Amino acid sequence: MSLTTLSGLIAIVFYLIGTVYQAKNLQVRGRKPNSQGWVFGLGLVAVLAHAASAGGVLHQADGYHFGILQISTLICASISLLLLLSGLRKPLGILVLGFFPLAIISIIASLTSQSTYPARELELGLVSHILLSILAYSIIAIAALQASFLAFQNYQLKHRHAASVLHRFPPLQDMESFLFELVWVGQILLSLGVIAGFMFIDDMWAQGLLHKTVFSMLAWIVFAILLWGRHKLGWRGSTAIRFTLTGFVLLILGFYGSKFVLEFILN
Repeated sequence: MSLTTLSGLIAIVFYLIGTVYQAKNLQVRGRKPNSQGWVFGLGLVAVLAHAASAGGVLHQADGYHFGILQISTLICASISLLLLLSGLRKPLGILVLGFFPLAIISIIASLTSQSTYPARELELGLVSHILLSILAYSIIAIAALQASFLAFQNYQLKHRHAASVLHRFPPLQDMESFLFELVWVGQILLSLGVIAGFMFIDDMWAQGLLHKTVFSMLAWIVFAILLWGRHKLGWRGSTAIRFTLTGFVLLILGFYGSKFVLEFILN
């Protein structure tokens, strides 16, 4: 068994344990004092093993393979790490419960498939663009997950199901405040990633990146409008949820759409 596979299996086991542990914690109203510490510890082991597995999947003998499944498992590892770090100052157990199973799926998919995407060597400028883009996608993905739970929370309130469900969520105001913090950070990273792309990637037509760039810019505009509306008009609630999810969908269409074309059509 290779180190990459072993690391992936370790990550899966610890993600599963962390998910089950967090699910049991959320079934009771009173959170145990050490529950967050346990979830963080289990999650950290899982993330470190996940990162090692993702690195092995991406970096092979002939270079770096940035296929859809290979880059997806790296993004999922980044999201998991950011969720754990954010959870140190905010109660994000419900987000952990929602995302860890997706991280498991990404590991299994990356370990059981081979990339047909051409291998390439990395240069410093390209590395900066890739890292900034991955961080931006990860933060915005967490924001989209947060927006989804916020939408569910709003639905529960409107339909008077608060007594049985909402005690498992952080307060609505905290959820909304954290959503905008994520959007701000994601927008900054997305801006830097786009700038790095224009600076360090030449001949975007030949490299098939026009589709990704257009959708990334559309997402940037959506998030910019949302942040302006929040600052000037006090936007919140359903409006914030719709804009966040729309921007996230545009990023997904740009990133995975261009990846799909390059990997399965043009290749």
